[in-house]
Amino acid sequence: MRQVTVTRNTLETQITVTLNLDGSGQGRFDTGVPFLEHMLDQVARHGLVDLDIVAKGDLHIDAHHTVEDIGITLGQALAKALGDKKGIRRYGHAYVPLDEALSRVVIDLSGRPGLSYGVSYTRASIGQFDVDLFSEFFHGFVNHGMVTLHIDNLKGVNAHHQAETIFKAFGRALRMAVELDERAAGSMPSTKGTLTA
Repeated sequence: MRQVTVTRNTLETQITVTLNLDGSGQGRFDTGVPFLEHMLDQVARHGLVDLDIVAKGDLHIDAHHTVEDIGITLGQALAKALGDKKGIRRYGHAYVPLDEALSRVVIDLSGRPGLSYGVSYTRASIGQFDVDLFSEFFHGFVNHGMVTLHIDNLKGVNAHHQAETIFKAFGRALRMAVELDERAAGSMPSTKGTLTA
């Protein structure tokens, strides 16, 4: 079982993430940021990972530190759960529509952090959630998960739909990338011989 628990404590946030890469899509969240929880539930469900996140942050200021630090801690959990990465597919991609919106996410579990984020939301907030925080979440994730991630919202008028297609596609792409490849027979999916150095 590729299951780990990671805890991150700072003066701004206290976060615990439990991630099971071989789960069934179960999500449990207690973060104080409801719309982010809705998006993380998409990742669990469509990524077929089990994801349990408990976070306490300085929400009396705003959600910035909490959202960013959840991304950081999730990235740390992914890196730990993947171990040496032998036998995984490494690459994943997905297109996901929701009504008028369409997003594409491509991921490489490369050992190198990088984010290309091509998203222009049609409004600045979804309910009480500042959409700028999504890029902070993904920056934290790639920097600490050591992942290359390309996110593009190709179409969309409704900002909720834009966000939901991104997170569903992210879950689907992640599912593909972390999957164990029977044909690889436990080999390293890199001519370098490592994806961790």
